[in-house]
Amino acid sequence: MNILLTGGTGYIGSHTAVVLAEAGHRPVLLDNLSNSSADVVDRLAQITGTRFPFIEGDIRDTALLRRVLADEGIGAVVHFAGLKAVGESVEQPLRYYDNNVGGTISLLQAMDETGVGTLVFSSSATVYGQPAYLPLDEVHPTGATNPYGRTKLHIEEMLAELAASGTNWRIACLRYFNPVGAHASGLIGEDPNGIPNNLMPYIARVAGGRLPFLNVFGDDYPTPDGTGVRDYIHVMDLAEGHRAALDFLAGSAGAGWHAFNLGTGCGYSVLDMVRAFEQASGRPVPYRIAPRRPGDVAACYAKADKAADQLAWRALRSLDDMCASTWHFQQRTAR
Repeated sequence: MNILLTGGTGYIGSHTAVVLAEAGHRPVLLDNLSNSSADVVDRLAQITGTRFPFIEGDIRDTALLRRVLADEGIGAVVHFAGLKAVGESVEQPLRYYDNNVGGTISLLQAMDETGVGTLVFSSSATVYGQPAYLPLDEVHPTGATNPYGRTKLHIEEMLAELAASGTNWRIACLRYFNPVGAHASGLIGEDPNGIPNNLMPYIARVAGGRLPFLNVFGDDYPTPDGTGVRDYIHVMDLAEGHRAALDFLAGSAGAGWHAFNLGTGCGYSVLDMVRAFEQASGRPVPYRIAPRRPGDVAACYAKADKAADQLAWRALRSLDDMCASTWHFQQRTAR
């Protein structure tokens, strides 16, 4: 199947492209390169032996999307494209609504006009807001503590209503927890433009000497060491979850709207991650305590039983795998 990946040269999109190609699909990549590099297309060709079609463009360009969907014979879309930094969303909410919500509306209009009804959406555990209980399952009440999470929740609600409006739609919202790690080749990984907003690439740049220290935002949370606890999942496990979701949507149970958690079910604190990365890299990771960030929660980790039952998917890679692959990528490729 020809599958359009919006945000396809980004961190999760590029790894998913590899997994889909290995399964016999033909990924088509669309990205505006706001937080990635066109070099990724060359690296994907090195990994897979195939050069995927790449279109530089923005998801808010509905006419472009319509042409790509028709010209490339697209059968399904995996929608990654979006801004994703919690702190930045608090400072620039209008930008986040325009890009994330407005961009998704543009994509859905193009899909509707070209008869493409299968969509896997890159959602987030932030749609659960402040946890009422842990681990978080898919029936936990939804809410949001920051504009980024609210854009994801608005999109999920919009997709559920769209799926209810007609029989053509097959939609899976994958609620990610915290993706980390890199492909075993070391050719692709998380290497954002500018200063990283996510923990693992920041730690990697500190360990590699590219940044002087890590800011740990808050050490007074009600957690074992006072720092925030998250469910970190290897990006290759996450990529395999997208392949499983597409297989599910193609089956008899795939019609309509579905939500799945993709996580490990295990929480690690910021300082746990620092210590694990120091062990994997053999390098120190200096840090300092900074004030809490607006919109952050103390702890967030998954119950992923639904994905195991319905997608036949489970996270398999360890924290050591996550740290070692990140360091390999940092040493080999990262800018």
